[in-house]
Amino acid sequence: MKTWKKALKLFGQFFQFGCFTFGGGWSIVAQMQKLYVEKEKTITSQELLDITSVGRSLPGTMIGNVAMLYGYRVGGVFCGIVCVVAMILPPMVILSLITYFYTLFKENPWVMSAMTGVRAAIVPIIVCAAVNMVKGAFRYPPCFILAAAAFALYLFFNVSCVALVIMGMIGGILICEYYERKEGKTHDSDAA
Repeated sequence: MKTWKKALKLFGQFFQFGCFTFGGGWSIVAQMQKLYVEKEKTITSQELLDITSVGRSLPGTMIGNVAMLYGYRVGGVFCGIVCVVAMILPPMVILSLITYFYTLFKENPWVMSAMTGVRAAIVPIIVCAAVNMVKGAFRYPPCFILAAAAFALYLFFNVSCVALVIMGMIGGILICEYYERKEGKTHDSDAA
């Protein structure tokens, strides 16, 4: 019975994300950051970044994967499916209506102006989510350099996402191994 309560709560939250979040997956991640990391404190910023990283690297839509992973983390497969269904339900209804009335919306200057304003409002939401995720994501200082290098490689040298993920994994292993050994040596010398 406890799983049903979790699923119902998650359905309401993800349905709300689906209704009121514009701008795609990253703006939903921003809403998840505010609710689950800052308000409810059910996960850390680093855990949300991990879920987002895995969701982004899997086939399919990033936010669908993130919703499934978060729901699974909270209550298993059933809750994961509930999160995905709840999140896609509002956009599916809205898109069905827009498709049906497409010519009316397309030619209406008020609707087009409103969409321009929505796009302008989404940018700061996405930037804030990214900044908040980066703040709590890295345990060690070289991780910031690794992130900056990956950003530069992607933006300026068009390195593929797969190559960046592999380089990030290797870099993360090396950085964490170095710092964990360093901290281990410190702890060993303290014990002596």
